[in-house]
Amino acid sequence: MPTLATLVLSDARFPGGGHVHSGGLEEAVARALVTGVGDLGTFLHGRLRTAGLVAASFAAAAVVAAGSPEPCWAALDAELDARTPSAAQRDASRAQGRGTLRAARASWPSPVLDALVAAHPRPHHPLLVGAVVGSAGGDPAEAAQCVAYLAVSGPASAAVRLLGLDPIAVNAAIVAMAPAVDEVVALAVAAADRAPADLPAPGAPMLDLLAQSHVRHHREQVRLFAS
Repeated sequence: MPTLATLVLSDARFPGGGHVHSGGLEEAVARALVTGVGDLGTFLHGRLRTAGLVAASFAAAAVVAAGSPEPCWAALDAELDARTPSAAQRDASRAQGRGTLRAARASWPSPVLDALVAAHPRPHHPLLVGAVVGSAGGDPAEAAQCVAYLAVSGPASAAVRLLGLDPIAVNAAIVAMAPAVDEVVALAVAAADRAPADLPAPGAPMLDLLAQSHVRHHREQVRLFAS
């Protein structure tokens, strides 16, 4: 049975959770790369098996670190940075982590969180999720499943808002991804005990480019409104 911490962290109402970031979906919509539920499913599958697998693997490894007498938080943080070449994606992950940290410290105060923050004051979101789940008694599979789910549910929620898609159809598309999510979770759990440098590192160049383009367009719009 999943811990309450895992369920709360997966909830869209949790402050600073994974649902606050579109994962490149907003720019994909702007470029007409995603126009409906079918396109959305393709986008979500691609994100799950790349950025989602990386995030799930590091969340699972963070659970292992949370139970270790000498957790390798700094190494995990550096390796996740190295697997996130887009500055926009790194900033988004740390912003989500920082938002989640504030709520997590209020709900699950723990020396584990203190140690993670000592390694970096703005921890990556997957590491924060793994640290919370681990300190709350959860296992690597729970943290990996939580992060894998957020990797697809966040962009899916954005698609409903941006494209006016039927929420029921979008939810059905997410549920249809259950076998793919299970596969990603299994891969993440299998890698959880590895050294940080040996964790999975699939690339997602298109997601990186979409994220950078979105930030650039946002800055241009800010300059236009300010002028």
